[in-house]
Amino acid sequence: MRAFAPNWELMTAWIKNITAKPKDDILSGLTVALALVPEAVAFAFVAGLDPMVGLYGAFIMGIITSVFGGRPGMISGATGAMAVVMVHMIQEGNAVGLALDNAIPNLGLQWLLITLLIVGVIQIAGGIFRLGKFVRLIPHPVMMGFVNGLAIVIFLSQLGMFKTTKNGISTWLEGSALYIMLALVGLTMLIMHFLPKLTKKIPSALAAIVIVAAITILGNIDVPTVGSFIRDNGGSGLSGGLPTFQTQLFSMFATVGPHWKLIVSTAFILAAVGLIESLMTLNLVDELTETRGSGNRECVAQGVGNMLSGLFGGMGGCAMIGQSIINVNSGGRGRLSGIVAALTLLSFVLFGATLIEQIPIAALVGVMFMVVIGTFAWSSFRILNKIPLADAIVLIAVSVITVWQDLAIAVIAGVIMSALVFAWKNATMIRARKRMKDDGTKVYEIWGPLFFGSIQNFNSKFDVKNDPDKVEIDFIESKVSDHSGIEALRGIANKYLDAGKQINLVHLSPECKTLLIKANPKWQNYIINNIDDPRYYVVTDTLDVEV
Repeated sequence: MRAFAPNWELMTAWIKNITAKPKDDILSGLTVALALVPEAVAFAFVAGLDPMVGLYGAFIMGIITSVFGGRPGMISGATGAMAVVMVHMIQEGNAVGLALDNAIPNLGLQWLLITLLIVGVIQIAGGIFRLGKFVRLIPHPVMMGFVNGLAIVIFLSQLGMFKTTKNGISTWLEGSALYIMLALVGLTMLIMHFLPKLTKKIPSALAAIVIVAAITILGNIDVPTVGSFIRDNGGSGLSGGLPTFQTQLFSMFATVGPHWKLIVSTAFILAAVGLIESLMTLNLVDELTETRGSGNRECVAQGVGNMLSGLFGGMGGCAMIGQSIINVNSGGRGRLSGIVAALTLLSFVLFGATLIEQIPIAALVGVMFMVVIGTFAWSSFRILNKIPLADAIVLIAVSVITVWQDLAIAVIAGVIMSALVFAWKNATMIRARKRMKDDGTKVYEIWGPLFFGSIQNFNSKFDVKNDPDKVEIDFIESKVSDHSGIEALRGIANKYLDAGKQINLVHLSPECKTLLIKANPKWQNYIINNIDDPRYYVVTDTLDVEV
């Protein structure tokens, strides 16, 4: 029997698919893991959950999307956009649980786990039905507004780190505590700015965190740390075990009772917010790396991640834009960077809680401030007066809505605004050139698209009462784009027929001809489709082919 021989070519190809530069991905993953901790904890508090729920969610989302996602180098975890959506349902669930005879204080968490299962199904369906491609339709002004709003949101979220909580009351840092915090933040930013000019072998963010942490620990400087942040907000610390499978899953469904409407509606909103933020992040990372990821594959991975996060007691999540940018800027371009970040985060929970809790919050704030500077599209100030007014309004509106509401609502609003602007511009473009043939036929040569926005202008071009007995409408430079356009064409033609006049339709698209004839076979008598045109020939349904 022949001994087993490994397929080295296959293994090499698999490794290359995971990473092209192992050292860069490993160091970048370590940096991202450090930045993930306070974010995951903070978003867990926002949702009204225990910090460990946020950390488990960040680990599970991170490992699943890194291995199976559509964008190597993109980082997923617990996010604020989804935490804000789920908080109402969690509060409602906890209130219902406490009102029961056998009070269930964490009923909101059980409802969340059920919700995440539904979220996963929706997102997987989005990938299967190839909805990820629609991110390519997002206009550039929307993308710039999204990026600028995102930078502002990240900046504002870090300002909360300049507060301290005593006796349940949150107050801003003052005096020496504030000055030390600002100095450490500034030092972190300076290291990240100047270190790449000396060497790029070490991620500047990781170096800055290690240096600032060493200064505070060795100098015994009293500053807010990851540990104090958790305890000030009601948590007990980072230490925990492996996430465990929810064995009482079926009994959890029994606790929902008449509240399915709340859970299902929350699930749809979470799925939409998660996919929009993930696909927008994918698009942004595509531009930063000048490569292209798979939106549909990312939808499926996000769905699987949320389902497993629910099954193992995590809070779910989606792509994290700030951490993804940290990863890319630190050299993490392969799947290994995300895998290392997720596994390192889990190791912090299992083995390194004491050490990680000593990291000063100032170092992590400094890293995020540099992300803000790198994320904001500063060129938008320069081009605002050089782009169309409508695009400038969309850009500013998306930025404002991102800060005011959330990323998903801002992107949806921006796309709708851009679509309406596009429709309005095209609605005013339709023209009708008029000329007379030698036999007395009046010809209307239509130019521009005929669709729902242009039908009013289209109808105004015709003079049914005063036109001659023979009229021809030529669509050689136009296309009927939708059902509204077909109905408008049918309506104007019927007006001529009702007036006892002859109407011919020339150079209609095959699709339009098919729909007209399907609605009423008599239209076949008015469609002329075998006229030679001096610029091109219209192919008819029947061709005489010479063999």
